[in-house]
Order: sequence, then structure tokens, then C-alpha cells
Amino acid sequence: MYDDYYGFSGKPFRLTPDHKFFFNSKGHNRAMAYLRYGLEQGEGFIVITGGIGTGKTTLVRNLFEELAGKNVMAAQLVTTQVEPDDMLRMVCASFGLAHEGLNKATLLHNLEAVARARHAEGKQILLVVDEAQNLPARSVEELRMLSNFQVNDKALVQSFLLGQEEFKRTLQSPGMEQFRQRIIASYHLDPLNEDEMEKYIKHRLTMVGWKESPTFDDGIFSKIYDFTGGVPRRVNALCDRFMLFGCLEERKNLGLDDIDTVIEELRGEVAYQPERKLTMVSPISNSGCKGAEAASTSGGEVATVREIVAIEEESELISRIQELEAELGSLKKTIKQEQKLLRKAILLQLDVDEFEEV
Repeated sequence: MYDDYYGFSGKPFRLTPDHKFFFNSKGHNRAMAYLRYGLEQGEGFIVITGGIGTGKTTLVRNLFEELAGKNVMAAQLVTTQVEPDDMLRMVCASFGLAHEGLNKATLLHNLEAVARARHAEGKQILLVVDEAQNLPARSVEELRMLSNFQVNDKALVQSFLLGQEEFKRTLQSPGMEQFRQRIIASYHLDPLNEDEMEKYIKHRLTMVGWKESPTFDDGIFSKIYDFTGGVPRRVNALCDRFMLFGCLEERKNLGLDDIDTVIEELRGEVAYQPERKLTMVSPISNSGCKGAEAASTSGGEVATVREIVAIEEESELISRIQELEAELGSLKKTIKQEQKLLRKAILLQLDVDEFEEV
């Protein structure tokens, strides 16, 4: 609708990631540099983390665009909460391999066979895992096992992992030391600063043929930044509605009152969930806990002592659960090994008994 009104060749602020609109901010440039470096190295893991909507998936789309025509067989895997065996099946499916009803040994064999065949053709195998924060530690460990596929000390499969900030916690959990040692580079993607955000908005407008219609009054970009925090996805959502407002109101120039109106509309909608910022309060006064109750400030919500303690306890609980998962996985492996040895011992004893009877 508004693209026709302003003479755009398309919508500049779609929420769906599109590599054609890739904006080379300082953070995104550094993240792309690490991904390219990883490809040159041809081994190990590259880990990119960042908050929701900071542009991790757009990085992946831009990377795949760069890989077009190169000797790289790349696959993208968007993960959910999957167990190790299901993880291997999803990896096989990503590379177009059979996976239904196959056991783990067969899945690994098929993956290695394909990796060796592509290596013989001079091709590099790359697995890009998006939303990696959803993976349990044991499933991440399965990805490490894929890096053991080698020919003449050269890794056959390389993996890039992108996830939200919680993924850091998974990697720092007990039992992940071997995986951490194979990370050759990692980077955390922050939101855009105010100057970058203004350039980001104008970049996307320019990509669809913007010729100063609409124009923007001074101070508008500061208001957009205050509302979105520089998170690209939030910026897109607000600017899309801002352009629509201008079209409906038939405005060729958009002013401060206009952006205020749109922001107030968004504040009242369910879709807008502002990020909660917690700030430490001063020690409890003589009046008891009431002295530490939360109060609204321009910087966000102030956490009570109870909330801070609850957050710390939750973090400790998550860490302990991850530790127990790692211990349980190790115990299961030990039990399986002992079961195999026991079966071999029984079969051996049966052979001895049969020989003695003869």
C-alpha cells in the first residue's frame, strides 16, 4: 500500500530476513568476517550469539548468497528442542540424505560417506545451525562428533552455530570443555547504535528507490531509537507502521507528532513486548522489604531484592540441570558399554560350555 504511495519498488521494512537488504554495520561486518575466516580455516566451530531480532538469520542468508557458485556444500538447520539421535536425523535431512527409521550408526556412516565423496570432489561441507540456543548440551555434543570426520588430518564437516544469548550458558555448562576447545572464533552481535540505526533505515529506503519522499523532521530517528533500542527487527516493525501511517494520512513529510502517534499505538498492542531491564536497588532499609520494592524509572524497571534472588536461583537451577543432563548422558554411555561387554562375555561363556560338552 504505502510503497505505491511513496513510489517505492517494494516494501523496505519486511520482517522476513532478506539478504538483499543486508546492512554492513560494524557488528554485522565483524560477524561476517568471522564466518568468512571460519570458511578459510575449514575446521572448528564459529559461534555467533545475539539478542532476539539483532540480525543473526540475515547473516546466514547473506553468507549463503556469498557461497553461491563456490565449492561449498552448505545446509542450514533451524533447531528446536531435539535429542541427539533426532539431531543427526535433522542433519541428514538438511543434506538430503535418508534418515527415517535408521539407527545412529547408519546415520553417521551415511554422513561420513557423503563428506568423503564431496571432499574427493574438492568441495567443502558446511552445516549452519540457527537458533542453537534450543539445543540441549548432549545434542551440541553430537555436532562435535561430526568434526571427527577427517581425511589426512583435515576436517570433512565444519559447523557454524548461531543462537540467542542463552546459548552461551549451554557452552559454559559442565561437560562442554571439548566443544569449547574447538571454537576458533566467537562473536556477540549487539543492537545498532543510534547513528547506525539511522543509516540502516535510510539504507533500506534507498534500496527500494527512496528519493526524499517522505521527508523526516529532525529528532524522529532519536525517537525511533529510544523505542526500539536499535534492534533491527523492532526498527523494521516500527518503520513499517510509520510508513503506513504516512500513507493513510497522506503525509509527504513525517513529523515528531506523527512518530509519537504511531509509537503510542504500538504500545497498546499485544505484539509489542518491551524488553525488561532490571537494575540493582540499594540495600534493604530499616523499614524492611518495602524499602526495596520496585519503582518505575526512565531506564526500565528496578528489580526488588526478591526478584534478583529469584533470577540468581533460576540461573543456578538451569546450570545444575544442564550438569545433570551431561552426567546422565555419560552414565547412559557407560551402561551401554557395560551391556555390550556383558553380552560378549555371555556369548563367550556359551561357546566354552558348548565346546566342553562336545
